Amino acid sequence: MKNKPKPIPSSEITPEHVYMNRRAFMRAAGLGGAAALLAACAPSAPAPSPSPSATLPAAADQSPPTTDRGYEVEEEPPVPTRPAAQAEQTGSKQDELGDSANTYDEISSYNNFYEFTTSKDGVAVLARDFKASPWKVEVGGLVHKPVTLDMDDLLKKFPTEERIYRLRCVEGWSMVIPWLGFPLAKLLKEVEPTASAKYVAFQTVMDETQMVGLRNTSYPWPYSEGLRMDEALNDLSLLVTGLYGKSLPNQNGAPLRLAVPWKYGFKSIKSIVKIDLVESMPPTLWSTIAPEEYGFYANVNPQVPHPRWSQATERRIGELSRRKTLMFNGYADQVAGLYSGMDLRVDY
Repeated sequence: MKNKPKPIPSSEITPEHVYMNRRAFMRAAGLGGAAALLAACAPSAPAPSPSPSATLPAAADQSPPTTDRGYEVEEEPPVPTRPAAQAEQTGSKQDELGDSANTYDEISSYNNFYEFTTSKDGVAVLARDFKASPWKVEVGGLVHKPVTLDMDDLLKKFPTEERIYRLRCVEGWSMVIPWLGFPLAKLLKEVEPTASAKYVAFQTVMDETQMVGLRNTSYPWPYSEGLRMDEALNDLSLLVTGLYGKSLPNQNGAPLRLAVPWKYGFKSIKSIVKIDLVESMPPTLWSTIAPEEYGFYANVNPQVPHPRWSQATERRIGELSRRKTLMFNGYADQVAGLYSGMDLRVDY
């Protein structure tokens, strides 16, 4: 029997808006780097789960300043906007809503990758020497043609394309990212799933010699995630190999990660080494640690607050003000039908 994961101290994992307030306080106090204030795309110990009382929201007012539990959402302090030169860079790439992509520097320097550290500011440094080549990905489980492919095999079999996606973190911040990759569905069809395959389970590499964060025994390593089969086969589900036309940076999940843009960011697992097709809903790291806070689906839903903060608004990295969060992160036309008849306060 596996030991139950240890609760993660709230001092170690902090919602982004609280983290930013603390950073502002420390700057004002002249303490700068006197302490490590850590943030993540998923918080700490379990808290009471949302009341399962509403069905799929039909979209309406998404801007209440409090949650349905009545607590106030802590306001962020003003944060610097990006320099004018960087602002000009973002205009050349836009998502389908007309929002400019974040800069390469923003995307590659503000990251969650717990296998290295729980500090966003430290991931790029600790991942700098990570060896992402050679790399093999094992695809198996309930398939007729299991296969192990190295990255050269993958790139030869599946031509890549640029997809500009929004990324919404469960903490309340967001980005627009020009990924390079190919649809997950193409790989799954190649291995020919059996009729009993209902879910897809993913696993991140576990290399303690390179990833110092794995020494933190509060987490049930290796990092694991999963999708329902119809979600995995949706055209938006992307296996990512690059960013801004370049190879994927280590801190962003090199050499292969997932991008599922209508779900909170922690679903988009990084540095994938194993993909299994299975019959039952697979356990995931965050739903194992805190099932009351992080369900299997993790769909972006501004009308269902996290138990400890509202999800109605978000802060786009590089911008000063907050903006309303869109249902399914703005991809409702492509994915809402996957959840027809489901109660998204129960299956959150």
